[in-house]
Amino acid sequence: MVRTLPRALLVLCVAVGLQARAADVAVGATRDGDALLIEATADFEGTVAQTWQVLTDYDNLASFIPNLSVSRVIARSRDEITLEQKGEARLLFLSYPIEVRLVVTEVPQSKVMSRAVAGNFREMSGTYVVDAQAGRVKLRYSGRMVPDFFVPPLIGAWVLRNNVETTFSALVDEIVRRQKSTDR
Repeated sequence: MVRTLPRALLVLCVAVGLQARAADVAVGATRDGDALLIEATADFEGTVAQTWQVLTDYDNLASFIPNLSVSRVIARSRDEITLEQKGEARLLFLSYPIEVRLVVTEVPQSKVMSRAVAGNFREMSGTYVVDAQAGRVKLRYSGRMVPDFFVPPLIGAWVLRNNVETTFSALVDEIVRRQKSTDR
């Protein structure tokens, strides 16, 4: 029994390590003065239609995005959507509240562009781009953020990268989960 326990643990570790991710996700963040710049990409099996459905499911984002407590459409016009979002960014024992009102412009099935018009960011803008390639989807995000609160200079980009990686991965996981449920 004593000898089989280490072997079982080794087998379990190898099996977990060999599990394929549903998506290849890469996130990078840099700092440019006060601005935090972010780039994220994911490549996964799916359709543009399913990706678009999840990406634009604004009222339900808080149900699957960690640290997002509120996401709701405030106004909708022919050209723009106004969203209110609240949540927090975390680092160890520190928590930064996030409150933002976004104006969103959609290019159906291909691009979502947003910019903050109120909240605790002096500047916040981002763009999601959706591309299809042979039964796979490539989702890209690029953003620029200038918080209206203190972000430690040495670790700010690292904190942002970790938080965006969590958020972006949760978004991609939801797309893949919904795609699998429709494929059945």
